[in-house]
Amino acid sequence: MKQIYLDNAATTRMRPEALEAMMPHLSEAYGNASSIYPLGEEAASALAEARRTVAQAINAQDREVLFTSGGSESDNWALIATAEAYESKGRHIVTSAIEHHAILHTAEYLEKRGFEITYLPVDEDGRVSPTDLEAAMRPDTILVSIMFANNEIGTIEPIAELAKVAHDHGALFHTDAVQAFGHIPIDVKEMGIDLLSASAHKVYGPKGTGLLYIRKGVKTKAFIHGGRQERGLRAGTENVAGIVGFASATELALAEQEEEAARLAKLRDYAIGRIEREIPYSRLNGHRTERLPNNVNFSFEFIEGEGMLLQLAFKGISASSGSACTSGSLDPSHVLLAIGLPHEIAHGSLRLTLGRETTRDDIDFAIDSLKGTIDNLRAMSPLYEDFLKAHKQAS
Repeated sequence: MKQIYLDNAATTRMRPEALEAMMPHLSEAYGNASSIYPLGEEAASALAEARRTVAQAINAQDREVLFTSGGSESDNWALIATAEAYESKGRHIVTSAIEHHAILHTAEYLEKRGFEITYLPVDEDGRVSPTDLEAAMRPDTILVSIMFANNEIGTIEPIAELAKVAHDHGALFHTDAVQAFGHIPIDVKEMGIDLLSASAHKVYGPKGTGLLYIRKGVKTKAFIHGGRQERGLRAGTENVAGIVGFASATELALAEQEEEAARLAKLRDYAIGRIEREIPYSRLNGHRTERLPNNVNFSFEFIEGEGMLLQLAFKGISASSGSACTSGSLDPSHVLLAIGLPHEIAHGSLRLTLGRETTRDDIDFAIDSLKGTIDNLRAMSPLYEDFLKAHKQAS
């Protein structure tokens, strides 16, 4: 059976080039980068070169990039360590209602420690308003954390404008750029970003590796204690192989970014157009144009997302209904509820995220399969039956 993978926002297939770059550091070049003998120096040199590569990808200095185990750790570090470092100035933090749970759950943790969190609403497209942020700022606000692009609906936020508002009020600005890094242009200096999180496995690199950018001059505290690695801020022997794979994938992504983004956006818009024309009672979620080039997210009335995913999987199509980290939950997506969808429609959501290997034929097969799946599910839906009866009586 043909397999079509359309869940690249959850994770990506690692590029062969990234795996090839990693292999020496998993075998003969296995030294500890903290050691002073040649094998360790070789690892340290590879680590430094990888740091330079990923720093250049966001126009940062090498020393401003610290390697982590992934986006969730980077988000935790950005919020917790910054809160601790600046709590003498204030204990107020601003974020949005549609953040990844790595941000939202960390914010809840900080609330239990006495910090006050303001959760900004979003509009029907999932955009955070700079005006709303302006109204939320206070003299004791120390940090604003707004994601670069939403992992579920793909909406890209007005990052530079939001960062300016934060800075105008003396606060720092962090962005979870896990979905954006390597896929769309990011310039931390031009955009006014003080802290940024990213993850390798969203950009065709290995799982278990990420980064946290901390602008020079921003105070922070050690997040993992026990050693001098990562400028004494994150103890533990560095995952040199994973970091080298991350750098390789990043370098390739940057080289291909403009061309690949244009290709994916064309496929994305083709998929959106077909769904809107051919599947009634469907709703596009997220901003129509200010969205990630690979993201397609729809809600379909009168059906439930889990049944849709199971039938699509039976046909060889991998997709998701909401964010990957909560796909086992029966609760509707907090993102879809935040943009104003009622529970019954939010439950019938589908996210298709395209990747390097996605073709137009894949899109056509997926949408043809989706049409049949939705027809089957609606035929079994008492809600749809009641809707058709009411519609018939009204006409």
